Amino acid sequence: MKHRRWSNTLTANRRHFFFVAMILLALSLCTGCSLRRMAIDRIGDALAKGGTTYASDNDPELIKGAVPFSLKLLESLLEETPRHKGLLLAACRGFTQYGYAFLQQEADEIEEKDVEKTLEMRARARRLYLRARNYGLRGLDVIQPGFEGMVRSNPRKSAEAFKPGDVPLIYWTAVSWTAAISVTKDNSDLIADLPVVEALVEQALELDETFDSGAIHSFLIAYEMGRETAPGDPEQRARSHFNRAMELSGGQLCGPLVTLAESVSLPNQDREEFKNLLEQALKIDPDARPEWRLANLLMQRRARWLLNRMDKFFVD
Repeated sequence: MKHRRWSNTLTANRRHFFFVAMILLALSLCTGCSLRRMAIDRIGDALAKGGTTYASDNDPELIKGAVPFSLKLLESLLEETPRHKGLLLAACRGFTQYGYAFLQQEADEIEEKDVEKTLEMRARARRLYLRARNYGLRGLDVIQPGFEGMVRSNPRKSAEAFKPGDVPLIYWTAVSWTAAISVTKDNSDLIADLPVVEALVEQALELDETFDSGAIHSFLIAYEMGRETAPGDPEQRARSHFNRAMELSGGQLCGPLVTLAESVSLPNQDREEFKNLLEQALKIDPDARPEWRLANLLMQRRARWLLNRMDKFFVD
């Protein structure tokens, strides 16, 4: 097993070095400014599209070590093309995912053993979320010039100008912003940005509620429970989003199940529902949908951690 993992690590590193070599070669061949820009744009388009190399991997620790390299590569390319919308989306998405999957979740797991380390990790996660948010705002500003400057003064009107093709950037900007707020307790200015997040999420939902197999609905499961401005019962809204997320994902994503358990079942002290939802998440076969393998493995890890802490969460 150790030999196989070491072999996988070497393979991943070779791919990275080969890719970087190709990038450097392409740039060195471009002696003219326009040709250099064209090469960077094409490389940026390829990186922004992403793929299943990371998403389908079955070794989260391997990806944890590989992702920072990719993120710094994105930032290097953005120095050359600071208004490349695809690269800005990839950076926003990448820093958000890394912060949650490999910092915030681990911080939760070690909190009882090492409070100081937990605080450090959450502070680092917040910095990465804000970095992601800033890249997202830059991308939205490319689509709608002046957006970043006016969005706080009139969030609703600013968001209305976007189109369905802009949903990925809207979504990841909102998610990174919300994530930063969720680990913030002492920054009133950041918390005051919640109306902006809400305007972005609502616009994304209106433009394409099926985005990424129900990602917006899955996000709203937790968001609705802390939302004070929407009409009706928060729990009913959260469960409605859960049902739609499960429908759009064909019941093959663990995220909605784990989120409902944490956001609704736990506050309600519904021990049986909490346990059933997490066990249902653990029954999902990560290999059934390779493009979701890594996401499901990470959420199943959280599901196991939550199940192991049931006696601490629930009062008999």
